[in-house]
Amino acid sequence: MSKEIQYFEPTKDLQQFGKIGEWQPDLAKKFFDYYGEATGTEGALSIREKSLIALAVAHAMQCPYCIHAYTDECIKQGADEQQMMEAVHVAAVMKAGITLVFSTQMMKHAKEKLL
Repeated sequence: MSKEIQYFEPTKDLQQFGKIGEWQPDLAKKFFDYYGEATGTEGALSIREKSLIALAVAHAMQCPYCIHAYTDECIKQGADEQQMMEAVHVAAVMKAGITLVFSTQMMKHAKEKLL
């Protein structure tokens, strides 16, 4: 019987993320500096608000690692279940709307061909 390979191991894989700099340390440092500044500091948005945005984007982009990490971060920053789910719904409706708005191109093209 063959053993199935498990590709997604969020906790184990996320612990390795810091190693992305092994082959390009200068670029990794720039990324992590930027990442930390954008997500981990107070500004016009609180860290909690930034975490909710990141959670929504993680769902829209379908990144299981980010979903895992930002679920944890949202909880750490005091977000509750309703806030996290509302953020996910915002991402879902935005993704749906973005898909649907492109239907205007299809409709225009189809009208030109069919009429």
